[in-house]
Amino acid sequence: MSKTRTKAHPVVSVVTLGCKLNQADSETIARQLAGEGVQVVDRAVKGADAFVINTCSVTHVADRKARHAVRLARRLSPNAQVVLTGCYAETAPADVALITGADFVARNAEKPLIPERILEKLRLSGDPAAGCGVAESSGRTRAFVKIQEGCSEMCAFCIVPYTRGREITVPMEAVVREVKARESEGYLEVVLTGTQLGNVGRDLGWPRAEQGPLRLLTQLLEATTIPRIRLSSLQAQDMHPELLDLWQDARLCPHFHLPLQSGSDPVLDRMRRHYTADEFRRAAALIRERVPGASITTDVIAGFPGETEGDFEATARLCEEIGFAQMHNFPYSRRPHTGADKLAGHLPPPVRRERLERLLDIGRRSSERFRLAQVGETVPVLWEQQSGNLWQGLTPNYVRAYTSGETDTHETGLGNTIRHVRLTGVYADGLTGALQSEHS
Repeated sequence: MSKTRTKAHPVVSVVTLGCKLNQADSETIARQLAGEGVQVVDRAVKGADAFVINTCSVTHVADRKARHAVRLARRLSPNAQVVLTGCYAETAPADVALITGADFVARNAEKPLIPERILEKLRLSGDPAAGCGVAESSGRTRAFVKIQEGCSEMCAFCIVPYTRGREITVPMEAVVREVKARESEGYLEVVLTGTQLGNVGRDLGWPRAEQGPLRLLTQLLEATTIPRIRLSSLQAQDMHPELLDLWQDARLCPHFHLPLQSGSDPVLDRMRRHYTADEFRRAAALIRERVPGASITTDVIAGFPGETEGDFEATARLCEEIGFAQMHNFPYSRRPHTGADKLAGHLPPPVRRERLERLLDIGRRSSERFRLAQVGETVPVLWEQQSGNLWQGLTPNYVRAYTSGETDTHETGLGNTIRHVRLTGVYADGLTGALQSEHS
């Protein structure tokens, strides 16, 4: 999405909250609007003609952020059209419209209708630029491509099966076509997104032995030439040697997001997860055996109903043992329409908060150890943007890298290029690096 405004076109802010699947949906909306001559920005801006707020509802905090985003849009541009969509919109559309004051609440299945609704309102307002068909350059380096929607697993804590529905696989030919289209637009990386990527093809009757991700990635590697392909997430039970052997192709980014949620078998059973702590441990070991240098990131819930101190200690020990590159830690959030909502043993907020703080501390130390271990290596970085005098980008294994962009020839303009750096030290949330000459 463009980050600059012009007066020649109406301006629409597309604000994305939550998961990478939402980012993929937002990019689709943005491309359709840009193709009709609309200037699209990826943040709330003053004076925008319309806002699309693509929400999450995985926790009560996510709901609160959605309401705040609508209020912010109203303050920035009181007369703008405000469209609220995403998972928060699914929880109770009529109530959400009343609570937030959004002009239009679009459920997830209605997202394809959003661009035309906005364009119609812009035309009715007499804006002559709407519909002129002048597309804007995205200015992005990574594209999010949806390969699967919905979830049929029904984990006890998760509202996604209610908000996203059952699993639906995007046809393989459509995925290949979109990846090729994003490559032709200049993107250097695609991030394949969905709710349950390991179940790709299950609804289409693909044999389990063929493993949906294995089949899809094989096809993408054969049919496209985009430099980088990244999976947004998989599950521990998806890890098989045949799948991991594909990572011998350097185009597949060595980054695996495996949600752990808990390291206690009794808690995992109540959560309705499909692995034990030992099975998760073996999955992580298999990744490190087959894909040296890979990063493993995770999600962990603190204070699930009935979680004892012993259960939590088992989670903490497993997190310490595996040494995640990054941990996304959350206190358990009670959600309607979920199995956990009806469980006994909900823990008081102070207990959940104290356990969360302990997990956050483990995550900080684990992330720093992982980054320190890479100092001295030379790696390719996809450079994204400049802030001040530093460029920042991502290594293949999902570490943020920073450089001044200076070499012996004082090169500039690294945006949307893949260039090597020698990693020199820990900085902020990533690593500093010395840009290497292309001829070295």
